[in-house]
Amino acid sequence: MIYTVTLNPSIDYIVEVEDLRLGSLNRMTRDLKLPGGKGINVSRVLNQLKVRNTATGFLGGFTGQFIEDWLQKEGTSSDFVPACGDTRINIKLKSGEETEINGAGPDISMEEADALMNKLYNLKSGDIVIMSGSIPPSLGESFYNKLIGVCKEQGADFVIDTTGQALKQALIHGPLLVKPNHHELAELFGVTISTRAEIITYGRKLLESGAQHVLVSMAGEGALFISEQGVFYANAPAGKVKNSVGAGDSMIAGFVGTLSKTGNVLEAFRTGVASGSATAFSDDLADGELIEQLRPQIQITQL
Repeated sequence: MIYTVTLNPSIDYIVEVEDLRLGSLNRMTRDLKLPGGKGINVSRVLNQLKVRNTATGFLGGFTGQFIEDWLQKEGTSSDFVPACGDTRINIKLKSGEETEINGAGPDISMEEADALMNKLYNLKSGDIVIMSGSIPPSLGESFYNKLIGVCKEQGADFVIDTTGQALKQALIHGPLLVKPNHHELAELFGVTISTRAEIITYGRKLLESGAQHVLVSMAGEGALFISEQGVFYANAPAGKVKNSVGAGDSMIAGFVGTLSKTGNVLEAFRTGVASGSATAFSDDLADGELIEQLRPQIQITQL
């Protein structure tokens, strides 16, 4: 079984304004409310790929109920810890360029944190836990490390998709997968990366630090997959980009879901790139039909 953990989920409120004028009355041309949070995105795409999974984390208030209802309607399994505070709302304002205004999210109590930890004690060997996104300040930067400790104790694999110190702390525990984009990779090592060779160099450093597999997304320039089996490049399929939110989460879903079913890392890489691209070409996250349409367009080359 695959479990996704979203510690600070959100409603993503997407607002389109034709010509934004600050300090004046503006009228929306379109708006859309979607469940947000990186782990939740992963679960929704796994559901499209027909891979069994359960989404967990913290949900609270009427905003949390919106997310719970949406997942239930889609058929995505969930087992969230109820939080006292309201789940946050993130605003994605589109008027030419996209502007994001992210909510802080609720403070998570010690009792709520312990309740999530206790859920992970039901893990079994062979399970995979995908931990994605930011950590609420009330939990402290080391909270992912605590969850990872439970995973290791129960014999489960884990995937970590975060940045900075939380990622560095996780690497020594041997994550099944890490997936920085090329900007996050440069930031992690405090360098400037301008070539594919440099991406490979620093991607290999993630392997040396403990990661089992490394995916590096490069937007329209494709993606790199780095593991003990070698370095592989996949092209980005042709299509009109509509959406920048959730493409990386979709890539993780495609990779981990396919790897769990087939054990084939290159087919997992192919499905990961197809899933990320399908989301980029959609208003919401990828659907299974579009992912399957794009899969044959993904050509993988060993470098």
